[in-house]
Amino acid sequence: MDVIKLSEKFLEIREHSLTLASPLKAEDSVIQPIFYVSPPKWHLAHTTWFFEELILKEFQPDYDVYNSGYSFLFNSYYNTVGDRTIRSDRGNISRPTLDEILEYRNHVEDALVEFITQDMVPEKAFELVQLGMQHEQQHQELFLADLKYTLGLNPSFPIYHEHFNLTSNKNEESGYVSIEDGIHEVGYTGKGFCFDNELNPHKVYLDKYEISKALITNGEFLEFIEAGGYENFNNWLDEGWTWVKENNITSPLHWHYIEGKWHCYTLSGLVQMKSDDILTHISYYEAAAFAFWKEMRLPTEFEWEVASKEIKWGLRWEWTNSAYLPYPGFKINKGAVGEYNGKFMINQMVLRGGSVATSKKHSRNTYRNFFHPYFQWQYTGIRLAK
Repeated sequence: MDVIKLSEKFLEIREHSLTLASPLKAEDSVIQPIFYVSPPKWHLAHTTWFFEELILKEFQPDYDVYNSGYSFLFNSYYNTVGDRTIRSDRGNISRPTLDEILEYRNHVEDALVEFITQDMVPEKAFELVQLGMQHEQQHQELFLADLKYTLGLNPSFPIYHEHFNLTSNKNEESGYVSIEDGIHEVGYTGKGFCFDNELNPHKVYLDKYEISKALITNGEFLEFIEAGGYENFNNWLDEGWTWVKENNITSPLHWHYIEGKWHCYTLSGLVQMKSDDILTHISYYEAAAFAFWKEMRLPTEFEWEVASKEIKWGLRWEWTNSAYLPYPGFKINKGAVGEYNGKFMINQMVLRGGSVATSKKHSRNTYRNFFHPYFQWQYTGIRLAK
């Protein structure tokens, strides 16, 4: 990618973040109802922090730092960079104001475009710019999921945008794809961008299996609920059953039983649940319990990747039955970039496929998303295998 195209792509991604924030009021921008949900203002600031801290400060000697205190306020988890605000305290940052954060964004954007269009920019800097753009796209998706979680706790069920339902998707296919046993290559082999956790390509052996062409719908999951699925410990992994009982979980996130009917909160407001809409906001524990109840299972991440050429995907992040672990030969890079993926390879499950909230051109069939198994707040779904 030449510098002109790179700068244009950079500005396009940055503008999309502002587009997502545009329907919000200042009061919306700072709320943090739970530790893993970050306020909209923090997302806008942190994605800017990445470009300033890891690129401009490092490679542009005469860069004029916007505010030295922002390094502490908007660091996420980069111990290499230094101390940071505790994650659960991000909602306490009422100052700087939203307007000041927008000024900060403009300052960094102008400086970065000027930097990457000059002569003799180190290749490492270009690589970090591309990583920073992918990082911002990740936060655009987090922005929507975090915002929905926050607004969803409001008993008035506020509308973020009337055309932002994001849950009224339907399956276009049915039946199963059959994959023969054999040795298959997995991992990223292209020439474009990928994250380090998608490397190195390697071979895996898979027994013959079948994988559903369709994702589980609301109606199918409602059958599980009505059959007492949340009340029968036999359906659940032990940790999942503990999670259900300790948190009084009785349905997917954002489901509400009102006047004898199920409703779903969406970013376009509360709507009556449609049985043929694809299920979303489901934890790994719930996905595994449903699969057990159906006398089936979740696919492994490698089964999913091999089958991805024959199924339609991209509407929901799909839970797999694979723990998030390094590929053979994986090495953690030195410095802050090394903290991006490798240190999270513990106690998390892999999701594949992308979702309706994923930014454009940010999905790949080798992309390895990962979350703790109790998380429901992302646009997650279920595809079964047997």
